[in-house]
Amino acid sequence: MTPHAADGALSNDGPNAEQIEYWNGDAGERWARYQDKLDSMLQPFSDAVLRIGAVKPGERILDVGCGCGATTFDIAIRAGAQGKTVGVDISAPMIARARNRAAALKSTAEFMLADASTHAFPPGTFDLLASRFGIMFFLEQVPAFTHLRQALTPGGRVAFVCWRPMKENPWISVPLFAALPHIPKQEPAVPGAPGPFAFDDPDRLRGVLTNAGYSAIEIEPFDANLVVGGGADPVGDALQQTLDIGPLARIFRELDETARTQSIDAVREALARHASAEGVVMDGAVWLVTARA
Repeated sequence: MTPHAADGALSNDGPNAEQIEYWNGDAGERWARYQDKLDSMLQPFSDAVLRIGAVKPGERILDVGCGCGATTFDIAIRAGAQGKTVGVDISAPMIARARNRAAALKSTAEFMLADASTHAFPPGTFDLLASRFGIMFFLEQVPAFTHLRQALTPGGRVAFVCWRPMKENPWISVPLFAALPHIPKQEPAVPGAPGPFAFDDPDRLRGVLTNAGYSAIEIEPFDANLVVGGGADPVGDALQQTLDIGPLARIFRELDETARTQSIDAVREALARHASAEGVVMDGAVWLVTARA
C-alpha cells in the first residue's frame, strides 16, 4: 500500500457521503488553517493515545481520521524506521496539510485520502488501529468497525479517544449555552448520530465494539485542561476559534446581524470568565478506549 493509493475525489454515494462533503468543503479548509493551534490545544489527548496505544518499534499502525497528522507523526517516531505508520482521512485539505508537514519534518508517516470504513485495506495489515477523535463520524458504526477489524492482525490492538458528553466538556458547552438565548431553537441531537459526541455513552460504545467483533474492551474517563485561547488577547483568540470551528460555527453563519452580535457578545462574556494568566483554560473530557481484534 502506498501513501497515495486512494487518492482522487472520494465517492459521495457511500454511507459517509454527508461527512465527506462537509470535510472537503470550507470546514476542512478551516480546520487545516487552525492546525497549529488545535494540535497544541489537544496535545494532552494525543499523548493519551500514545500511552494507551503503547506503540513498539517495528509495528504497523493505522491512524483513522488523522486530520493534519499530529498524532500520526508521534506514532511514526515510536514505530521507528522498521515500522509503518499510515494516516487516513476523508478530508483532502487536511491530508494535503499532513503531507506538507511530513515533507518538512522528514517523517516516515504516510497519508491516504480515503474513507477508512470502506477502503479495501489488505487483511491483517496493521498491528494497531489508533485514533484521536477520528472514529465518531461513521454513519454505519458496527459495519465500519467490523471492516476496520479485518485490517488488523489477529489479536491486533485498538486505542482511541472520543469525547464524553457535551455537558462534561465546558470548552464546547459554555460557548454554546451562552449563545442559545440568541439563536433559533436547535433540534436535539440524535443519540449516536455521526458527530463529536457519537460515542459519549460508554455502554453504547461498548455495544458497537462488541457487535463488531472486538474483545478485551476497556473504556476509562480522562480529563485535561485545554488552552482554548492565548496570546495578547486570549478571550478574543478563543472567541475567533469558536466562530470558525466547532458546533457554533455553522449556526453563526446563518444568523442575521442582530442575533449574531448578541450571540458573539454573550459568548465573549462567557469565555472571559475562564480567562487566567495561562489564557482561556477550560476542561476537556474524553473516553480512553482500548480493545483487541
